[in-house]
Amino acid sequence: MAARETALNALIACRKNGAWPNAALKEYLQRDRLESRDAALATRLVYGVLQNRNKLDFYLKQFLTGKLSGLHPVVKDILHLGLYQISELDRIPDSAAVNESVELTKKYCRGQKNAPALVNAVLRKAASTWGSWVEPVSYADRYSHPEELITLLKKSLPKGKLEPMLIADNTAPQTCIQVNTLKTTAGELTRLLEERGIEVRCHSWMENCLVLSGLGNLERLEEFRQGLFYVQDPASRLSVLCAQLQKGWNVLDCCAAPGGKSFAAALAMEGTGSILSCDIYPHKAELIAKGAERLGFSNITAQCRDASERNPAWLEAFDAVIADVPCSGLGIIRKKPDIRYKNLRELEALPELQGAILENQAKYVRPGGVLLYSTCTVLPRENEAVVSAFLECHREFQREALALPDIFPKNESGMITLIPGEYDTDGFFICRLRRKP
Repeated sequence: MAARETALNALIACRKNGAWPNAALKEYLQRDRLESRDAALATRLVYGVLQNRNKLDFYLKQFLTGKLSGLHPVVKDILHLGLYQISELDRIPDSAAVNESVELTKKYCRGQKNAPALVNAVLRKAASTWGSWVEPVSYADRYSHPEELITLLKKSLPKGKLEPMLIADNTAPQTCIQVNTLKTTAGELTRLLEERGIEVRCHSWMENCLVLSGLGNLERLEEFRQGLFYVQDPASRLSVLCAQLQKGWNVLDCCAAPGGKSFAAALAMEGTGSILSCDIYPHKAELIAKGAERLGFSNITAQCRDASERNPAWLEAFDAVIADVPCSGLGIIRKKPDIRYKNLRELEALPELQGAILENQAKYVRPGGVLLYSTCTVLPRENEAVVSAFLECHREFQREALALPDIFPKNESGMITLIPGEYDTDGFFICRLRRKP
Protein backbone atom coordinates (compact mmCIF):
# COMPACT_ATOMS: atom_id res chain seq x y z
CA MET A 1 0.00 0.00 0.00
CA ALA A 2 3.05 2.28 0.37
CA ALA A 3 3.00 3.76 -3.14
CA ARG A 4 -0.75 4.40 -3.10
CA GLU A 5 -0.62 5.97 0.36
CA THR A 6 2.20 8.29 -0.68
CA ALA A 7 0.22 9.21 -3.79
CA LEU A 8 -2.90 9.91 -1.72
CA ASN A 9 -1.00 12.19 0.66
CA ALA A 10 0.45 14.13 -2.29
CA LEU A 11 -3.00 14.48 -3.87
CA ILE A 12 -4.46 15.76 -0.61
CA ALA A 13 -1.64 18.32 -0.33
CA CYS A 14 -2.27 19.50 -3.90
CA ARG A 15 -5.99 19.88 -3.23
CA LYS A 16 -5.89 21.42 0.24
CA ASN A 17 -2.72 23.51 0.12
CA GLY A 18 -2.45 24.33 -3.57
CA ALA A 19 0.90 22.50 -3.71
CA TRP A 20 2.45 21.76 -7.10
CA PRO A 21 2.57 17.99 -7.70
CA ASN A 22 6.35 17.92 -8.15
CA ALA A 23 6.88 19.67 -4.80
CA ALA A 24 4.31 17.53 -2.99
CA LEU A 25 5.76 14.34 -4.42
CA LYS A 26 9.29 15.34 -3.51
CA GLU A 27 8.22 15.94 0.10
CA TYR A 28 6.31 12.68 0.53
CA LEU A 29 8.74 10.52 -1.41
CA GLN A 30 11.52 11.75 0.89
CA ARG A 31 9.38 11.23 3.98
CA ASP A 32 8.23 7.71 3.06
CA ARG A 33 11.60 6.63 1.60
CA LEU A 34 10.04 4.46 -1.08
CA GLU A 35 12.04 2.06 -3.19
CA SER A 36 12.47 3.23 -6.79
CA ARG A 37 9.71 0.96 -8.11
CA ASP A 38 7.15 2.20 -5.57
CA ALA A 39 8.29 5.80 -6.04
CA ALA A 40 7.73 5.49 -9.79
CA LEU A 41 4.23 4.09 -9.19
CA ALA A 42 3.36 6.85 -6.72
CA THR A 43 4.54 9.46 -9.24
CA ARG A 44 2.52 7.90 -12.06
CA LEU A 45 -0.60 7.79 -9.88
CA VAL A 46 -0.38 11.42 -8.79
CA TYR A 47 0.18 12.80 -12.26
CA GLY A 48 -2.33 10.39 -13.79
CA VAL A 49 -5.11 11.45 -11.42
CA LEU A 50 -4.39 15.17 -11.72
CA GLN A 51 -4.12 14.99 -15.50
CA ASN A 52 -7.38 13.03 -15.90
CA ARG A 53 -9.56 14.59 -13.20
CA ASN A 54 -12.51 15.51 -15.44
CA LYS A 55 -12.37 12.17 -17.23
CA LEU A 56 -12.30 10.25 -13.95
CA ASP A 57 -15.30 12.25 -12.70
CA PHE A 58 -17.11 11.40 -15.95
CA TYR A 59 -16.47 7.72 -15.29
CA LEU A 60 -17.29 7.98 -11.59
CA LYS A 61 -20.79 9.33 -12.26
CA GLN A 62 -21.59 6.05 -14.04
CA PHE A 63 -21.06 4.00 -10.88
CA LEU A 64 -22.43 6.27 -8.16
CA THR A 65 -26.00 6.11 -6.94
CA GLY A 66 -25.69 9.54 -5.29
CA LYS A 67 -24.32 12.85 -6.51
CA LEU A 68 -20.62 13.37 -7.18
CA SER A 69 -20.74 16.61 -5.18
CA GLY A 70 -21.85 14.67 -2.10
CA LEU A 71 -18.60 12.71 -1.83
CA HIS A 72 -16.13 13.47 0.96
CA PRO A 73 -13.02 15.00 -0.74
CA VAL A 74 -10.65 12.26 0.47
CA VAL A 75 -13.11 9.54 -0.59
CA LYS A 76 -13.17 11.15 -4.02
CA ASP A 77 -9.35 11.20 -4.11
CA ILE A 78 -9.28 7.49 -3.30
CA LEU A 79 -11.92 6.68 -5.92
CA HIS A 80 -9.91 8.63 -8.50
CA LEU A 81 -6.82 6.59 -7.60
CA GLY A 82 -8.75 3.33 -7.90
CA LEU A 83 -10.42 4.21 -11.20
CA TYR A 84 -7.15 5.38 -12.69
CA GLN A 85 -5.49 2.07 -11.86
CA ILE A 86 -8.39 0.07 -13.32
CA SER A 87 -8.65 2.12 -16.51
CA GLU A 88 -5.02 3.01 -17.28
CA LEU A 89 -2.57 0.65 -15.54
CA ASP A 90 -2.75 -2.80 -17.12
CA ARG A 91 -0.05 -4.30 -14.90
CA ILE A 92 -1.99 -3.70 -11.70
CA PRO A 93 -4.66 -6.39 -10.98
CA ASP A 94 -8.13 -4.95 -10.47
CA SER A 95 -8.35 -6.78 -7.15
CA ALA A 96 -5.27 -4.95 -5.87
CA ALA A 97 -6.65 -1.58 -6.99
CA VAL A 98 -9.95 -2.28 -5.21
CA ASN A 99 -8.58 -3.80 -2.00
CA GLU A 100 -5.84 -1.20 -1.47
CA SER A 101 -8.35 1.59 -2.04
CA VAL A 102 -10.65 0.15 0.60
CA GLU A 103 -7.76 -0.08 3.07
CA LEU A 104 -6.83 3.54 2.41
CA THR A 105 -10.44 4.53 3.03
CA LYS A 106 -10.49 2.75 6.38
CA LYS A 107 -7.32 4.57 7.43
CA TYR A 108 -8.02 8.07 6.10
CA CYS A 109 -11.81 8.34 6.31
CA ARG A 110 -12.55 7.05 9.81
CA GLY A 111 -15.27 9.64 10.34
CA GLN A 112 -17.11 8.36 7.26
CA LYS A 113 -18.64 5.09 8.45
CA ASN A 114 -20.08 4.05 5.10
CA ALA A 115 -17.08 5.15 3.06
CA PRO A 116 -15.22 1.79 2.86
CA ALA A 117 -18.37 0.01 1.67
CA LEU A 118 -19.02 2.76 -0.89
CA VAL A 119 -15.46 2.60 -2.26
CA ASN A 120 -15.62 -1.19 -2.41
CA ALA A 121 -18.96 -1.22 -4.25
CA VAL A 122 -18.07 1.50 -6.75
CA LEU A 123 -14.67 0.08 -7.69
CA ARG A 124 -15.89 -3.53 -7.89
CA LYS A 125 -18.68 -2.42 -10.22
CA ALA A 126 -16.20 -0.43 -12.28
CA ALA A 127 -13.78 -3.37 -12.51
CA SER A 128 -16.48 -5.85 -13.49
CA THR A 129 -17.81 -3.62 -16.28
CA TRP A 130 -14.45 -2.36 -17.63
CA GLY A 131 -14.65 -2.34 -21.42
CA SER A 132 -18.27 -1.24 -21.49
CA TRP A 133 -17.88 2.13 -19.78
CA VAL A 134 -19.41 5.10 -21.60
CA GLU A 135 -16.51 7.15 -22.97
CA PRO A 136 -16.49 10.96 -22.94
CA VAL A 137 -17.00 12.77 -26.23
CA SER A 138 -16.12 16.39 -25.47
CA TYR A 139 -12.48 17.50 -25.33
CA ALA A 140 -13.18 18.93 -21.85
CA ASP A 141 -14.09 15.52 -20.44
CA ARG A 142 -11.88 13.35 -22.65
CA TYR A 143 -8.70 15.35 -21.98
CA SER A 144 -9.63 17.04 -18.68
CA HIS A 145 -9.09 20.62 -19.86
CA PRO A 146 -11.64 23.35 -19.00
CA GLU A 147 -13.79 24.50 -21.93
CA GLU A 148 -12.52 28.08 -21.56
CA LEU A 149 -8.91 26.93 -21.91
CA ILE A 150 -9.73 24.73 -24.92
CA THR A 151 -11.36 27.75 -26.61
CA LEU A 152 -8.28 29.89 -25.94
CA LEU A 153 -5.88 27.23 -27.24
CA LYS A 154 -7.98 26.64 -30.34
CA LYS A 155 -7.67 30.35 -31.19
CA SER A 156 -3.95 30.41 -30.41
CA LEU A 157 -2.62 27.25 -32.07
CA PRO A 158 -2.14 26.42 -35.76
CA LYS A 159 -4.83 24.24 -37.28
CA GLY A 160 -4.50 20.58 -36.33
CA LYS A 161 -2.29 21.19 -33.27
CA LEU A 162 -4.95 21.39 -30.52
CA GLU A 163 -5.80 17.72 -29.97
CA PRO A 164 -2.16 16.49 -30.13
CA MET A 165 -1.31 19.09 -27.47
CA LEU A 166 -4.21 18.00 -25.23
CA ILE A 167 -3.09 14.37 -25.58
CA ALA A 168 0.53 15.31 -24.81
CA ASP A 169 -0.58 17.28 -21.72
CA ASN A 170 -1.91 14.03 -20.26
CA THR A 171 1.14 11.85 -20.91
CA ALA A 172 3.45 10.86 -18.08
CA PRO A 173 6.05 13.64 -17.73
CA GLN A 174 9.48 12.35 -18.65
CA THR A 175 12.57 13.04 -16.58
CA CYS A 176 15.16 14.66 -18.85
CA ILE A 177 18.65 15.33 -17.58
CA GLN A 178 21.46 17.29 -19.16
CA VAL A 179 24.94 15.77 -18.89
CA ASN A 180 27.55 17.98 -17.20
CA THR A 181 30.11 17.61 -19.96
CA LEU A 182 32.70 19.44 -17.86
CA LYS A 183 32.76 16.39 -15.55
CA THR A 184 31.67 13.35 -17.57
CA THR A 185 30.29 12.08 -20.88
CA ALA A 186 26.82 10.87 -21.87
CA GLY A 187 28.17 7.34 -22.33
CA GLU A 188 29.87 7.18 -18.93
CA LEU A 189 26.86 8.65 -17.11
CA THR A 190 24.55 6.19 -18.87
CA ARG A 191 26.73 3.30 -17.69
CA LEU A 192 26.70 4.54 -14.08
CA LEU A 193 22.93 5.03 -14.01
CA GLU A 194 22.17 1.70 -15.67
CA GLU A 195 24.29 -0.05 -13.04
CA ARG A 196 21.80 1.32 -10.51
CA GLY A 197 18.89 -0.25 -12.39
CA ILE A 198 17.73 3.01 -13.99
CA GLU A 199 16.45 2.87 -17.56
CA VAL A 200 18.28 5.38 -19.75
CA ARG A 201 17.79 6.45 -23.36
CA CYS A 202 19.26 9.28 -25.35
CA HIS A 203 16.84 12.05 -26.24
CA SER A 204 15.74 11.84 -29.86
CA TRP A 205 17.54 15.02 -30.98
CA MET A 206 19.11 16.93 -28.07
CA GLU A 207 22.80 16.05 -27.69
CA ASN A 208 24.00 15.12 -24.17
CA CYS A 209 20.41 14.82 -22.96
CA LEU A 210 19.25 11.58 -21.32
CA VAL A 211 15.70 10.47 -20.57
CA LEU A 212 15.37 8.44 -17.36
CA SER A 213 12.72 6.06 -16.06
CA GLY A 214 12.49 3.58 -13.22
CA LEU A 215 14.00 5.90 -10.63
CA GLY A 216 12.90 7.17 -7.21
CA ASN A 217 14.16 10.34 -5.57
CA LEU A 218 16.66 11.57 -8.11
CA GLU A 219 18.48 13.82 -5.62
CA ARG A 220 19.55 10.78 -3.57
CA LEU A 221 21.66 9.48 -6.46
CA GLU A 222 25.40 9.74 -5.94
CA GLU A 223 25.77 10.92 -9.55
CA PHE A 224 23.45 13.83 -8.77
CA ARG A 225 25.37 14.77 -5.63
CA GLN A 226 28.61 14.65 -7.61
CA GLY A 227 27.17 17.15 -10.07
CA LEU A 228 27.32 14.89 -13.13
CA PHE A 229 23.96 16.17 -14.40
CA TYR A 230 21.05 18.51 -13.80
CA VAL A 231 17.36 18.30 -14.71
CA GLN A 232 16.14 20.38 -17.66
CA ASP A 233 13.69 19.89 -20.52
CA PRO A 234 15.25 19.93 -24.02
CA ALA A 235 13.12 22.96 -24.95
CA SER A 236 14.67 25.07 -22.20
CA ARG A 237 18.15 23.86 -23.14
CA LEU A 238 17.45 24.64 -26.79
CA SER A 239 16.57 28.24 -25.93
CA VAL A 240 20.05 28.78 -24.48
CA LEU A 241 21.71 27.07 -27.44
CA CYS A 242 19.83 29.49 -29.72
CA ALA A 243 21.63 32.37 -28.00
CA GLN A 244 24.88 30.96 -29.50
CA LEU A 245 26.93 32.09 -26.53
CA GLN A 246 30.67 32.41 -27.10
CA LYS A 247 33.55 31.50 -24.79
CA GLY A 248 34.47 34.26 -22.38
CA TRP A 249 31.18 36.17 -22.73
CA ASN A 250 29.59 38.13 -19.90
CA VAL A 251 26.00 36.83 -19.61
CA LEU A 252 22.96 37.93 -17.60
CA ASP A 253 20.16 35.43 -16.87
CA CYS A 254 17.54 37.77 -15.41
CA CYS A 255 14.73 35.34 -14.41
CA ALA A 256 16.92 32.38 -13.71
CA ALA A 257 15.21 30.08 -11.19
CA PRO A 258 15.53 27.14 -10.92
CA GLY A 259 18.85 27.68 -12.71
CA GLY A 260 18.71 25.39 -15.73
CA LYS A 261 19.34 28.12 -18.30
CA SER A 262 22.33 29.46 -16.35
CA PHE A 263 23.72 25.92 -16.13
CA ALA A 264 23.18 25.43 -19.87
CA ALA A 265 24.98 28.72 -20.48
CA ALA A 266 27.93 27.57 -18.37
CA LEU A 267 28.19 24.40 -20.47
CA ALA A 268 27.82 26.33 -23.74
CA MET A 269 30.77 28.54 -22.75
CA GLU A 270 32.72 25.51 -21.45
CA GLY A 271 33.07 27.00 -17.99
CA THR A 272 34.57 30.29 -19.23
CA GLY A 273 33.27 33.85 -19.00
CA SER A 274 30.82 34.94 -16.33
CA ILE A 275 27.10 34.42 -15.74
CA LEU A 276 25.04 36.62 -13.43
CA SER A 277 22.03 34.51 -12.47
CA CYS A 278 19.19 36.50 -10.88
CA ASP A 279 15.81 35.83 -9.32
CA ILE A 280 13.37 38.01 -7.41
CA TYR A 281 13.11 35.56 -4.49
CA PRO A 282 16.11 35.14 -2.13
CA HIS A 283 15.51 31.43 -1.49
CA LYS A 284 15.47 30.73 -5.23
CA ALA A 285 18.70 32.66 -5.77
CA GLU A 286 20.21 30.54 -3.01
CA LEU A 287 19.04 27.34 -4.75
CA ILE A 288 20.72 28.48 -7.97
CA ALA A 289 23.97 29.12 -6.09
CA LYS A 290 23.85 25.69 -4.48
CA GLY A 291 23.13 24.06 -7.84
CA ALA A 292 26.06 25.84 -9.46
CA GLU A 293 28.34 24.75 -6.63
CA ARG A 294 27.19 21.13 -6.94
CA LEU A 295 27.84 21.17 -10.67
CA GLY A 296 31.21 22.91 -10.28
CA PHE A 297 30.24 26.00 -12.32
CA SER A 298 32.49 28.61 -10.73
CA ASN A 299 31.57 31.16 -13.43
CA ILE A 300 27.99 31.54 -12.08
CA THR A 301 27.11 34.20 -9.50
CA ALA A 302 23.56 34.22 -8.09
CA GLN A 303 21.86 37.43 -6.96
CA CYS A 304 18.41 38.45 -5.72
CA ARG A 305 17.13 41.01 -8.26
CA ASP A 306 13.82 42.21 -9.71
CA ALA A 307 14.05 41.87 -13.50
CA SER A 308 11.69 44.81 -14.04
CA GLU A 309 13.77 47.27 -11.97
CA ARG A 310 16.49 49.30 -13.69
CA ASN A 311 20.12 48.91 -12.58
CA PRO A 312 22.30 51.74 -13.99
CA ALA A 313 25.51 49.79 -13.29
CA TRP A 314 24.49 47.15 -15.85
CA LEU A 315 23.79 49.44 -18.82
CA GLU A 316 25.31 47.91 -21.99
CA ALA A 317 27.47 45.68 -19.77
CA PHE A 318 26.53 42.20 -21.09
CA ASP A 319 27.36 40.31 -24.26
CA ALA A 320 24.09 38.39 -23.91
CA VAL A 321 20.96 38.69 -21.79
CA ILE A 322 18.61 35.73 -21.30
CA ALA A 323 15.05 36.80 -20.47
CA ASP A 324 12.95 33.69 -19.79
CA VAL A 325 10.07 35.71 -18.38
CA PRO A 326 7.16 34.81 -16.04
CA CYS A 327 4.30 33.46 -18.15
CA SER A 328 1.05 31.49 -18.10
CA GLY A 329 2.96 28.19 -18.20
CA LEU A 330 0.54 26.57 -20.64
CA GLY A 331 3.41 24.72 -22.30
CA ILE A 332 4.24 22.68 -19.18
CA ILE A 333 0.78 21.36 -18.24
CA ARG A 334 1.98 17.75 -18.35
CA LYS A 335 4.47 18.56 -15.55
CA LYS A 336 2.17 20.89 -13.60
CA PRO A 337 -1.34 19.58 -14.32
CA ASP A 338 -3.08 22.15 -12.13
CA ILE A 339 -2.01 24.96 -14.50
CA ARG A 340 -4.95 24.00 -16.72
CA TYR A 341 -7.34 25.12 -13.97
CA LYS A 342 -5.88 28.62 -13.60
CA ASN A 343 -8.23 31.59 -13.81
CA LEU A 344 -7.53 32.74 -17.36
CA ARG A 345 -8.58 36.30 -16.58
CA GLU A 346 -5.70 36.56 -14.12
CA LEU A 347 -3.29 35.78 -16.97
CA GLU A 348 -4.39 38.64 -19.20
CA ALA A 349 -2.03 41.14 -17.52
CA LEU A 350 1.08 39.02 -18.16
CA PRO A 351 2.06 40.60 -21.51
CA GLU A 352 2.40 43.98 -19.79
CA LEU A 353 4.83 42.51 -17.23
CA GLN A 354 6.68 40.57 -19.92
CA GLY A 355 7.03 43.69 -22.04
CA ALA A 356 8.34 45.68 -19.07
CA ILE A 357 10.99 43.03 -18.31
CA LEU A 358 12.07 42.84 -21.97
CA GLU A 359 12.24 46.64 -22.17
CA ASN A 360 14.41 46.81 -19.05
CA GLN A 361 16.72 43.92 -19.91
CA ALA A 362 17.38 45.28 -23.41
CA LYS A 363 19.24 48.19 -21.83
CA TYR A 364 21.88 45.81 -20.48
CA VAL A 365 22.85 44.39 -23.89
CA ARG A 366 26.00 45.88 -25.41
CA PRO A 367 25.92 47.05 -29.03
CA GLY A 368 26.31 43.91 -31.14
CA GLY A 369 25.15 41.71 -28.27
CA VAL A 370 22.31 39.16 -28.05
CA LEU A 371 18.95 39.39 -26.28
CA LEU A 372 17.12 36.07 -25.92
CA TYR A 373 13.40 36.19 -25.07
CA SER A 374 11.62 32.98 -24.10
CA THR A 375 8.54 31.64 -22.30
CA CYS A 376 7.08 28.24 -21.50
CA THR A 377 3.70 29.06 -23.03
CA VAL A 378 2.16 28.72 -26.50
CA LEU A 379 0.01 31.88 -26.48
CA PRO A 380 0.95 34.41 -29.19
CA ARG A 381 -0.14 37.31 -26.95
CA GLU A 382 2.74 36.41 -24.57
CA ASN A 383 5.17 35.53 -27.33
CA GLU A 384 5.14 37.05 -30.82
CA ALA A 385 2.95 39.98 -29.74
CA VAL A 386 5.35 40.98 -26.94
CA VAL A 387 8.33 40.80 -29.30
CA SER A 388 6.54 42.79 -32.00
CA ALA A 389 5.54 45.53 -29.55
CA PHE A 390 9.13 45.72 -28.32
CA LEU A 391 10.66 45.96 -31.79
CA GLU A 392 8.26 48.73 -32.79
CA CYS A 393 9.83 50.90 -30.09
CA HIS A 394 13.41 49.63 -30.43
CA ARG A 395 14.76 49.86 -33.94
CA GLU A 396 18.25 49.18 -32.57
CA PHE A 397 17.25 45.51 -32.19
CA GLN A 398 16.41 43.01 -34.90
CA ARG A 399 15.39 39.38 -35.03
CA GLU A 400 18.10 36.94 -36.08
CA ALA A 401 17.67 33.48 -37.59
CA LEU A 402 17.83 30.55 -35.18
CA ALA A 403 20.39 27.76 -35.58
CA LEU A 404 18.26 24.69 -34.81
CA PRO A 405 18.90 20.92 -34.85
CA ASP A 406 18.21 19.14 -38.13
CA ILE A 407 14.83 17.84 -36.93
CA PHE A 408 13.41 21.38 -37.24
CA PRO A 409 12.61 23.30 -40.44
CA LYS A 410 15.12 25.98 -41.41
CA ASN A 411 14.43 29.12 -39.39
CA GLU A 412 14.77 32.65 -40.78
CA SER A 413 12.24 34.46 -38.59
CA GLY A 414 14.29 34.34 -35.39
CA MET A 415 11.27 32.91 -33.54
CA ILE A 416 9.90 29.43 -32.90
CA THR A 417 7.05 28.03 -30.82
CA LEU A 418 7.43 24.42 -29.68
CA ILE A 419 4.01 22.87 -29.13
CA PRO A 420 3.56 19.79 -26.89
CA GLY A 421 3.04 16.72 -29.05
CA GLU A 422 5.46 17.84 -31.80
CA TYR A 423 9.11 17.55 -30.82
CA ASP A 424 9.22 15.50 -27.61
CA THR A 425 9.52 18.64 -25.46
CA ASP A 426 7.56 21.01 -23.28
CA GLY A 427 5.76 23.87 -24.97
CA PHE A 428 8.19 26.76 -25.38
CA PHE A 429 8.72 30.00 -27.28
CA ILE A 430 12.19 31.20 -28.30
CA CYS A 431 13.17 34.48 -29.95
CA ARG A 432 16.73 35.65 -30.66
CA LEU A 433 17.30 39.39 -30.98
CA ARG A 434 20.54 41.14 -31.94
CA ARG A 435 21.39 44.69 -30.90
CA LYS A 436 22.82 46.47 -33.91
CA PRO A 437 26.50 47.43 -33.57
